[in-house]
Amino acid sequence: MSDLPPSQPLRTRPPFRAVPLRLLVPNLVTLLALCLGLTAIRFAFEGAIEWAVSAIAAAAVLDGLDGRIARALKGTSRFGAELDSLADFVDFGVAPGVVLYVSGLDATKSLGWLAALVFAIACALRLARFNVTLDDPNMPPWRKNFFVGMPAPAGAIVGMLPIYLRLLLTDPASPPRFVGVEIAYVLGVALLMASRVPHFSGKSLGRVPQAYVAPVLIALAAALLLIVNFPLQSLVALSLAYLATIPLSVRRYLAMRRQNS
Repeated sequence: MSDLPPSQPLRTRPPFRAVPLRLLVPNLVTLLALCLGLTAIRFAFEGAIEWAVSAIAAAAVLDGLDGRIARALKGTSRFGAELDSLADFVDFGVAPGVVLYVSGLDATKSLGWLAALVFAIACALRLARFNVTLDDPNMPPWRKNFFVGMPAPAGAIVGMLPIYLRLLLTDPASPPRFVGVEIAYVLGVALLMASRVPHFSGKSLGRVPQAYVAPVLIALAAALLLIVNFPLQSLVALSLAYLATIPLSVRRYLAMRRQNS
């Protein structure tokens, strides 16, 4: 008989675990938003500023949908949260900064580029802080109704307000005349993103009372028609309306903090 030890059975790798489709759908929406952000940068370099703005606005819409889709399908995951954060930095930090610079801030060269860099950095800081607060077990329930600092998608839409006004009120081919004011405004929005100023959170909006379903549907249809037919005017109105809610959100935040202290 042979003195060789009996042969050991070959170890086989475990098969790849199947990933449910409900986990993939929200991530695909996030990747589509990322593609829109990168496409906005391409449009900016090609001089198609309106298309660049539209791509970022569409990315903001998809960013608002992917989380809700994930929660509706019970497909939330840590991977999806990290992917969403990375996509948000490109869509609402890098892309708006590049579009702002190419569309007018480049008239001041280094100073305009500095404003674009500060805007992107503020977006990165805002997203990093948001990721940290997700793991905070001591956050009181009422704080979930507020964001700390301006959300990145809102910062991108509001931060590009000078572009909307320039396209509406001036000849796009003419050199910008108020670059200093635009730089100060962009830096102010960046400060709001990086600050701890509370802003209303829209994540609690998910259910509509049955009695208000019809009016809400009519309002949404009207808003959609306005955005399609008057995109720049609608973005101006949305930006100004959001800026007007900031004092209201601060007031509400302070009142709720006093009630729960």
